[in-house]
Amino acid sequence: MSQPGRPRAAGFGTGLVALLTALVLLAATNGAGAEDTEARPRPGAWTSWQFDPAGSRFNGQESRITPATVGNLDLKWAFGHPKVPGVYLGSQPAVVDGTLYVGGAEGTFHALDARTGAARWTFDVAPVAGAHSTADPDPVRSSPAVEGDTVYFGDNRGYLYALDRRTGALRWSLKLDTHPQAQITSSPLVHNGQVYIGVSSRESGATFDLTYPCCTFRGSVVAVNASTGQLTWRHWTTPEPQPVGTWPNGANRYEPSGVAVWSTPVIDRESGTVYVGTGQNYTGAAGDTDSVLALDAATGAVRWRAQEVFPDTFTVACGIAGADAYCPGKADGTDHDWDFGAGANVFSIGNRRVVGIGQKNGVYHVYDALTGAKVWDRAVVADPNTKGGSSGIQWGTSFDGTRLYVATWFADPGTLYALDPATGAILWQTESPADGCQWGGAAADPELCRRAFTPAVSTSRGLVYEGGADGKMRVFSASTGAVLWQYDVVRDFATVNGVPAHGTALSGGGGAVVADGMLYVQAAYYPQYPSASGGALLAFSLR
Repeated sequence: MSQPGRPRAAGFGTGLVALLTALVLLAATNGAGAEDTEARPRPGAWTSWQFDPAGSRFNGQESRITPATVGNLDLKWAFGHPKVPGVYLGSQPAVVDGTLYVGGAEGTFHALDARTGAARWTFDVAPVAGAHSTADPDPVRSSPAVEGDTVYFGDNRGYLYALDRRTGALRWSLKLDTHPQAQITSSPLVHNGQVYIGVSSRESGATFDLTYPCCTFRGSVVAVNASTGQLTWRHWTTPEPQPVGTWPNGANRYEPSGVAVWSTPVIDRESGTVYVGTGQNYTGAAGDTDSVLALDAATGAVRWRAQEVFPDTFTVACGIAGADAYCPGKADGTDHDWDFGAGANVFSIGNRRVVGIGQKNGVYHVYDALTGAKVWDRAVVADPNTKGGSSGIQWGTSFDGTRLYVATWFADPGTLYALDPATGAILWQTESPADGCQWGGAAADPELCRRAFTPAVSTSRGLVYEGGADGKMRVFSASTGAVLWQYDVVRDFATVNGVPAHGTALSGGGGAVVADGMLYVQAAYYPQYPSASGGALLAFSLR
């Protein structure tokens, strides 16, 4: 079993070189306390979904892939995911010290050589979470976070895991919610010895079966001791569901329920405040529906909440023809589905600390980080009152210190925006290219192809990375929005693990990872273009 190596500074030795190196290191860390050291990713690393605790999704340390060189990106290797019906894989990789960590479609978690894709180890969640089944697939949709010698991630059955990142040995696991529909789509935030993560649920989808006794899940945000796996605190997002009678077919009915936490938390280290967005109610109308929560990192106490929509009561039953009686919000028009699935960005406007976050109705909100007072809003869709959240901001946005970058999904067309962080003014916008469905693999299935931007946005210096439902991975100019590079992923790939793979839409949940001169993307999401093979994790490097 290979062991990842530790990077060493070239030329670090005796004499003048050693003195100069020591001075550079001293200058780099001058005035930095333990908090700053924790927040600063190691050179070449992308350690978590957020990239940094503030959720910037910006690797300012990347120096090889630049506006001048990005056109030279070529596919270096591909890793195949087995075909699992109904699974849209969204686990974004973490890359640390030459090793890539990523979740799999069939209840596995992998450590790969970041340069070659060669396997280092694989962890199977089944011995902990229970045997896999076709009816209840167990993908690892959560994106990992690496801290010290441990890697943390969640799975589709609601477990949080801590593994030795060098060997894959299980340090601990904790089922975060005993509800049978609980799952983890949120990705971990590791800070000051705690792991912060949201708990979501498959129960909204369970209502495709109208005989299902809807609904008894309630969302939460938890903090877990990073060393021991013991629960430190939990914030429930809605009161405990109670029986309130029956549905028209006699199935038991409960409320309130829902308010799952799909999104990934971020933190303002100076104030010790965790920020996270929440989902809608499934039944009833109570709790932190469609809200941004500011929680005390030490205790979980609510410092402030900003509730953007109330009530919002929605499950997939709301989309079933003739099932209006099973959609409680339809009668009064409150079946919006305008929750927050995106991670937030913590940044500064002058001396004012703020937190910004995108919502599924297509509005990006900015609040005072200390008080929750609204600073500005920007709608990036034509009509933010359109029912359903598929046209809006789905998974996450990026801040490079100069601009905010926001992308919309099925917005006819999906569009990538650069916003002024101080005012929300649109600095540039680039639509998903009109010819994206006319070339490459998606052209064979034009009825499936859509002009939509799917993943969370990522950035490095001068570049913006965003993929689409048309199966194209693109890199844009951060200053103008021009497309500088694109690659069609809807094709068969020869893979390093020998698993047949056929790329499909670029994966939501996470986004592109840029680390140590390489670009990594998951091509395993909706729409899934016809193939007997599963999706692919793709790695690109410069020629």
